[in-house]
Amino acid sequence: MSSSASAPAKPSDFIRDIINEDLQAERHKKVLTRFPPEPNGFLHIGHAKSICLNFGLGNEYSERLPGSGTGCNLRFDDTDPAKEDTLFEDGIQEDVRWLGFEWSGFFHASDYFEKMYEYAEHLIQSGKAYVCSLSDAETKQYRGDVKTPGTNSPYRDRTVEENLDLFRRMRKGEFKDGEHVLRAKIDMANANMKMRDPMLYRIRHTAHHMTGDKWCIYPMYDYAHPISDALEGITHSICTLEFENNRELYDWVIDNLIEFAKFPSRPHQYEFARLNLNYTVMSKRRLLELVEGKHVDGWDDPRLPTIAGMRRRGITPDAIRAFCATVGVAKANSTVDMAQLEFCIRDDLNQKAPRVMAVLKPLKVVIEGYPDDKVEELDASYWPHDVPKEGSRKVPFCKEIYIEQDDFMLEPPKDYFRLAPGQEVRLRYAYCIKCTDVVKDADGNVTEVRCTYDPDTLGNNPVGRKVKGTIHWVSARHAVDAEVRLYDRLLSVEAPPTGKDSEFLNAINPHALQVLKGCKLERSLGEAKAGDRFQFERQGYFVVDTKDTKPGSLVFNRIVTLKDSWAKAQKK
Repeated sequence: MSSSASAPAKPSDFIRDIINEDLQAERHKKVLTRFPPEPNGFLHIGHAKSICLNFGLGNEYSERLPGSGTGCNLRFDDTDPAKEDTLFEDGIQEDVRWLGFEWSGFFHASDYFEKMYEYAEHLIQSGKAYVCSLSDAETKQYRGDVKTPGTNSPYRDRTVEENLDLFRRMRKGEFKDGEHVLRAKIDMANANMKMRDPMLYRIRHTAHHMTGDKWCIYPMYDYAHPISDALEGITHSICTLEFENNRELYDWVIDNLIEFAKFPSRPHQYEFARLNLNYTVMSKRRLLELVEGKHVDGWDDPRLPTIAGMRRRGITPDAIRAFCATVGVAKANSTVDMAQLEFCIRDDLNQKAPRVMAVLKPLKVVIEGYPDDKVEELDASYWPHDVPKEGSRKVPFCKEIYIEQDDFMLEPPKDYFRLAPGQEVRLRYAYCIKCTDVVKDADGNVTEVRCTYDPDTLGNNPVGRKVKGTIHWVSARHAVDAEVRLYDRLLSVEAPPTGKDSEFLNAINPHALQVLKGCKLERSLGEAKAGDRFQFERQGYFVVDTKDTKPGSLVFNRIVTLKDSWAKAQKK
């Protein structure tokens, strides 16, 4: 083994410790991991952690073990044709590549269906598997529970010849769904419920998106997964903690087939803590319920924790990878605060998103004394002083501008430093203005503010007086109209309710999406393209929506606010 392989990298988590120890002990000459999603839905942020770990390990050890076959495979666990679709496969491949990874090998569990069937016959001939004809309800009854050992199936002692005949007839399609199953013959009294004669095959008269009508029996995940790993030469099969009890069955399948099958490797399963994030949901069933119930706008709705939704929301792959790195790889499950993800998003976008001005809830300001036809082109930097980038644009200034409704109050409190009657404020990049009058509608709402301006204050603070407040604005004559969607956390509670479906739906945050029409954006944003990201000064980070933006009709999604205001809002 090369010296680079024998010298372990600095340990950073228990998975890498295990791999480094295996390489030092020369148990393996390569490191081959895999990411095995089911193509029955879209991936979410929890999967992103697994992607970053498995593909990250492949990349990391490829550098240490060049030419060894080290890497990470993408394999679709397509063992349940009733729920699977090429739509999901395409989406998963897009997600993995978007996150910045490429697979070493591309496979389907269905690639090995013939081998799996052959191995199943071997288990039958070895007395390790039998065809069971119990109903689902009877099977559950015979299994017992955590306190009570199970009872052997009355079909457990069928002869090898009878089992082979029934299994071959199952494959030929002679029986209905559920009429028979193939079970492993292990131990109905085992403390691990997974080992109580688990099902290996079931009958499904359903066409498969890869194999068509070739099969009407399909292997179970716990049988197909270890075989797929072993056939591909996987060295470290890394999965989340919910599969910890499955490891004993994983080993049983490998150990009872390895001599017969001559597997190229003896893979081992290792479990790490899954990613749980508060104020959202990562249950496939719940996500499917939200999509099919039209509670959200498809799998890529920016409110969802799906990778497609986060991509459309404007979150970058760099931010997600950074987040997964900060969460780390642990052995115990825990829940991560959404604020931690939002911090990584802000930290990433701070260096990438140019600053611009946008007024989301416009209030017109008329500047008295400013020439009606005059337009000044003011220089405005895209970047603050603490971001080492250069670049600016011209923002037009004229007699009528828009400011935020929240930046004006008729009767302000003592510490209010924005615009109010008789109060002065600085316009970003422009002049100081003072409110002299207001125009109201019939209901008493302020529809227009009239101000004077100080021509000596362009670009500097006036000498002899303090102007504490600075607000953003947009030229009314040059403003670009847009729709702006303010996205927030999916749920209004930290953890999704586990009771009735109605309880879960009632936990959806009613303010998770607010749609603002008629927003006024600075002129430069008229050239923005789908996927472009910006910081709207004093508002947050935004992206041009990739789905609903059309020529002449801009739609922006809020990626994240400038600071975490959620905790304060929840207290209120």
